[in-house]
Amino acid sequence: MNMFFKTFGYLFAVLFALGAVVQFNDPDSLFWIFIYAVAAIISIFFSLNKLKPVVPLIIGTACFIGFMYLYPTDFQGFDLDDGDIETVELGREAFGLLIIALVMFFYTVRLRRMLKV
Repeated sequence: MNMFFKTFGYLFAVLFALGAVVQFNDPDSLFWIFIYAVAAIISIFFSLNKLKPVVPLIIGTACFIGFMYLYPTDFQGFDLDDGDIETVELGREAFGLLIIALVMFFYTVRLRRMLKV
């Protein structure tokens, strides 16, 4: 695997692991720690080239559906000074899932291209 893609995978493994760590003060922390930890583990497997394309495709699709479900109808930004705390929290959670979904779709495309070569 190309060094760029390995580095990309390891970088997102670290970012997703940090995302899991900062969830400890969240009311539903175990749920979000699990989501970010799974994304970090998948990123490591991507970098090690030990991942089938269907895995990130399924995770990415689930996260994108979660994004659409959680996205607040009246998005007010990410800063608590921008609006209602519950709406801001939903926006943060939704966009976290969107980031995971986009990275997983990136992994899927890359892995499928590698299989064709």
